[in-house]
Amino acid sequence: MTSIVVLGSTNMDLVAFVSRAPARGETVTGREFRTIPGGKGANQAVAAAHAGGDVSMIGAVGNDEFGVRLRATLEASGVETDLLRTVEGPSGTAHIVVDDEGGNAIVVVPGANGTVSSLDHGDEALIANAGALLLQLELPLSVVVEGAVTARRLGVRTVLTPAPAQQLPAELLAATDLLVPNEHEAAALTGVADPRSAATALLAQVPEVVITLGAAGALYAARDTEPFTVPAPRVRAVDTTAAGDTFVGALAVALGEGRPVREAMAWASTAAALSVQREGASSSMPYRSEIDAAHGPLSGQEVDAV
Repeated sequence: MTSIVVLGSTNMDLVAFVSRAPARGETVTGREFRTIPGGKGANQAVAAAHAGGDVSMIGAVGNDEFGVRLRATLEASGVETDLLRTVEGPSGTAHIVVDDEGGNAIVVVPGANGTVSSLDHGDEALIANAGALLLQLELPLSVVVEGAVTARRLGVRTVLTPAPAQQLPAELLAATDLLVPNEHEAAALTGVADPRSAATALLAQVPEVVITLGAAGALYAARDTEPFTVPAPRVRAVDTTAAGDTFVGALAVALGEGRPVREAMAWASTAAALSVQREGASSSMPYRSEIDAAHGPLSGQEVDAV
């Protein structure tokens, strides 16, 4: 079983479902409101666990009701939470508007996530025993850099999702093995709108890049390799909130099992396609049995379906 550590955020998603998102200064009437456990770190942890990985989470929740629920959701999904801290104050929240086309707009309030500025006792040992470390940018940048540098020193593969998009320090990029931006984040990082050109620019800083392209699939590029695109299954999106995190979690599991990149990406794209057909973040993420039923098992699969 693939061993994965996620260093990242946990948020309670406060989700309003509307026919269309309001313009600035406008009020619209929503049809439904839900509180759904999320956060990019927790989402990737749940996605990887559902996909068959052995997953542990490093991060923080507040000592509020949201924190209790966030921890319980991770544990119910099979994620190890021994090093998920509980700190004084509120948990992180994400305020999300989802329209009838499945699009979303999100405001994140870090809460407890903002207190995770460095690795804590036991974090390094946990990372040392992992096959991969998954990172995002909803924690303070200092701990993201520390995590990546620590993993590189320990010989652990680092997978970075550069979201929310921001300029990245050279030290972080130098310690990143696989960078997984979406097309908008890739453009923000490079100033280049075309995904293939953006991937080429990013390869000057990291050895491998996967750019997710929404309904168009995902683009892979590596140094001294011809780029290729893996198409996504054609589905009707209901809520795209956690599609990228679902893709990354499933991709990390498949790559950790030694699957070829093209096959791993196609399997992960199927997982993401299943997730967008359901509402919510962690609540939308498919189990391995569901991914296999839609895509077919990974070649030589030995892990039992969940």
